[in-house]
Amino acid sequence: MADEDREQIEAIVDEAEDSGGGTGAFAAGVVFGAFLGAAIALMFAPEKGDRTRRRLRKRLQRLREDASEGLERAGERTRRDLSRRRRRMEAGLGRAADRARNAL
Repeated sequence: MADEDREQIEAIVDEAEDSGGGTGAFAAGVVFGAFLGAAIALMFAPEKGDRTRRRLRKRLQRLREDASEGLERAGERTRRDLSRRRRRMEAGLGRAADRARNAL
């Protein structure tokens, strides 16, 4: 593999790492941790079952809402990032086309 190819691959990987590619995995970990914590809390709950279930329903509803909001924010951030990358790519292709025309 040529050094130039290797540098291009490294630049792409660096850009992907900088763009927050681990956000989805982090969100999944947060949701999993919340469910695990709820299960442990149920095992050690000092309250009656009805009251505990009612509190858990409220907490799960809040978690659902928070997760939904987080996914919306992540989606919007992804759309902005893709739009920005598209503009950069189109500009680069335009420059390459201009150079090719000038070379002829």
